[in-house]
Amino acid sequence: MAKKKLILDLDTGVDDALALAYAVADPEVDLIGIVASYGNNLLDVCAENSLKLLELLGQTDVPVYKGLPHSSTTDSFEVMQVSKDIHGNNGIGDVELPTPKRAVEAESGVDFYIEAAHKYGKDLIIIPTGPMTNLAAALEKDPEIAHLIGNVTFMGGALTVEGNVTDVAEANINQDAKAANTVLQSDLPLTMVGLDVTLRTLLTKKETQQWRDLGTKAGKAYADITDFYIDAYYNLGIDKNGCALHDPLAVGVSIDPTFVQTISLFMKVNYDEHNYGRTIGDNSRLNDPNPNVKVAVNVDKERYLKVFMERLNGILKEH
Repeated sequence: MAKKKLILDLDTGVDDALALAYAVADPEVDLIGIVASYGNNLLDVCAENSLKLLELLGQTDVPVYKGLPHSSTTDSFEVMQVSKDIHGNNGIGDVELPTPKRAVEAESGVDFYIEAAHKYGKDLIIIPTGPMTNLAAALEKDPEIAHLIGNVTFMGGALTVEGNVTDVAEANINQDAKAANTVLQSDLPLTMVGLDVTLRTLLTKKETQQWRDLGTKAGKAYADITDFYIDAYYNLGIDKNGCALHDPLAVGVSIDPTFVQTISLFMKVNYDEHNYGRTIGDNSRLNDPNPNVKVAVNVDKERYLKVFMERLNGILKEH
């Protein structure tokens, strides 16, 4: 058992599936649970996708908890068409996996966060790869956890590049900008792995062919799921050179921060109509000491991709 304990907060689409595989494959961390979110699909679909993938990877001992079904400022959630175009109607590239044997836990994801923070303290790493609704709700229910949790590395935001939903907003932040602001303005130790670095870190069909060549069920499924994503990037004109490793890069950075170069800032998120979803430095705290957010602005993409493939090949060849 690794000393560092990891919780993934996933709206399980394709890159979330890759993040999940990286997390279970890395010997430096012990994945103790997944909190499901809405985003790439509806909450129930995302939760079931996580259970299906855990079963595919032989990780049926990892529990999945349901988070909140919609943002902190809305009463419902509908999947955007662009999410279906990128991740497939079922969230995982329209690849059909068996119905999982394990059910979602009865305990809420918000309560699981609070319980884990008190149990593991500084050894706890949390990685939100979708909207931060669940983590914000946990902070509001028990503010003390901001001083207990060791590290929150989130995939979201854009500081030095344009957003991918609007000129300023990245998709995960845009889903619930108010919740993101709650998290960024808290005392949590945060690392932002945003579009600044994830758009530079690409995967191609040369890599997915390695998984196919393993001749395993998991290798074929992951190749099919990810090829759908690569094709979507190409067909939608997002990137003709491959797909971005958004969520798995956040997992990698949470374990090995030297994959990226960062700048330290106090951050905020705009959640009024003006520049909604923009992640930006907080002018009111420019001269305050000890900023709580490290923003990744450059990435050692070759070294990261090498480690990513070592981790994925390792887990996929076993199942």
